[in-house]
Amino acid sequence: MDIRIDKIRKEFGAFPALHDVSLNIRSGELIALLGPSGSGKTTLLRLVAGLELPTQGRILFGGEDASWKSVQERHVGFVFQHYALFRHMTVFDNIAFGLRVRPSKDRPPKAEISRRVEELIDMVQLSGMESRYPAQLSGGQRQRVALARAMAIEPRVLLLDEPFGALDAKVRKDLRKWLREFHDRTGHTTLFVTHDQEEALELADRVVVMSQGKIEQVGSADDIYDNPQSAFVFSFVGESARLPVAASAGQILFKDQPLNLSTPLQKPEANLFFRPRDIEIRDNGPAIEGRVVSTRRLAGARIAELDLGLGHDGHIEVELPLNVQTGPGETIRFVPSRWAIF
Repeated sequence: MDIRIDKIRKEFGAFPALHDVSLNIRSGELIALLGPSGSGKTTLLRLVAGLELPTQGRILFGGEDASWKSVQERHVGFVFQHYALFRHMTVFDNIAFGLRVRPSKDRPPKAEISRRVEELIDMVQLSGMESRYPAQLSGGQRQRVALARAMAIEPRVLLLDEPFGALDAKVRKDLRKWLREFHDRTGHTTLFVTHDQEEALELADRVVVMSQGKIEQVGSADDIYDNPQSAFVFSFVGESARLPVAASAGQILFKDQPLNLSTPLQKPEANLFFRPRDIEIRDNGPAIEGRVVSTRRLAGARIAELDLGLGHDGHIEVELPLNVQTGPGETIRFVPSRWAIF
């Protein structure tokens, strides 16, 4: 089921939570909505689900306007962060619930419900746990029950709101891998919300980066990480360093000195962004100079904190090869090898 979000605006009182957001989601895609708290990602998910209605704009499911349809009419499956399982029901009964409460004319026969539930229990790898209650399950197992319950109603679209947010790091990592494999087997159009960039980059076919009720960038993990299109995306996704610079006569200037980095931008004040590892050490020629404040070993690299002489905010971190020996008080000269200016 493809989804088209067309110039959606959502206001809560006088507060605009979404500003004319448009997005096309292809059938069978796994899409991550990534952003900090207050960026509008959960509001957008709830609008797709039908849990909220738009102030203006449209949401189309397969070309059909679903903007004002109920959750039931949209046939969406929804998985929440805190599972929302019925504590007094077994695993089997939790998964079967959505089928059993259908109107009698739409309700499958008991044998068909049992078959579908058993199939889902096997799919989410909980065979043998059908008679257990939620309190007898781990957090990861409860979330898999929640996913099976959402899938039981055979949704056209699967929506997940911070599905792993309540779990510890090891369980989160295991479930991420499992969810990707589960999605590839079922082929559902899936939309999930997260503030965890590693989760989004690892899981999604495309990542939608949001900030302050707007979409900043949409693209693959490689697009988002390697070619960020705004200062926000560069600083939010992955580690980054930011330097105040000027852009004049086709050159980037740091502390009024050219760095031999060319740009078409003409701005007396701008920001130069680069990843800590994307630097080239320079012994001579134009370069950025920093005094080493501290160093630490991180796997196959050395992380150095540098004071660039810009006052309180003038400290950045860069990643140095292990063969570069340095310590506090020494000077490092470098230029970014990959960078962006905004």
